[in-house]
Amino acid sequence: MMKIGCIQLDVAFSDPERNFSQVEKWVRAAAAKGVELVVLPETWNTGFDLPRLEELADQDGTQTKDLLSKLSKELNIHIVGGSVATKKNEQFYNTMYVYTNQGELVSEYDKAHLFQLMDEHLYLQAGDTMNRFSLDDIEAGGVICYDIRFPEWLRAHALAGAKVLFVPAQWPKQRVDHWKVLLQARAIENQCFVIAVNRRGNDPNNEFNGHSMIIEPWGNVLWTGEEDEELAVIDVDFSIVDEIRERIPVYEDRRPELYKGLAPLR
Repeated sequence: MMKIGCIQLDVAFSDPERNFSQVEKWVRAAAAKGVELVVLPETWNTGFDLPRLEELADQDGTQTKDLLSKLSKELNIHIVGGSVATKKNEQFYNTMYVYTNQGELVSEYDKAHLFQLMDEHLYLQAGDTMNRFSLDDIEAGGVICYDIRFPEWLRAHALAGAKVLFVPAQWPKQRVDHWKVLLQARAIENQCFVIAVNRRGNDPNNEFNGHSMIIEPWGNVLWTGEEDEELAVIDVDFSIVDEIRERIPVYEDRRPELYKGLAPLR
């Protein structure tokens, strides 16, 4: 059993310093409640102010890494750092950092699928590597928001051993029903936990209403966030993954030789 903290943050648009201060406050509050692993939402440092990334993005992720490393080690807490807007090699990325409770960086992932409806493709570079890591011997993977619309990408993480998938997001209110269904589907089809943390609040172009979720491999929802900023603390038993995978042996019954031969849509 692991005590998980989900921080459904109201991200301040274009105000990194305020957001860094808020994240530190919430992570410390989570640790005070005995949380062992805390999860943050997507691009929590800047919001989606993509046109101003030159002045707002975290250069090489330095400020983010310094904060998460310090907090994880000091508070003895694992941190799945949501994602932040970063600048690396003169290009901009939507980047997730994951730290162990010893302050060790175990994963750095750049969002693989860029969301055209919010202009990510005009400002950001897409990542091209998988995001696999372990925390307390729990095999995990991480994707970001729009990635969940690509089931083959999440299946690749599960096939590589992930028993829990973390999903930070800034998922707009008008499509929150898609968010809920997609997350449940990804949990059921991959027979893994899905821990998804969405932001709440507004920016000049979007409204975000939370509804973060923790979903079991059967698709049962352990927790759904409301529409306010909040810290939720939930006990999660990751040991049930193996039992469920034995009961319905989806991974044994796959026929990948068929899938590779399917003709593409024209």
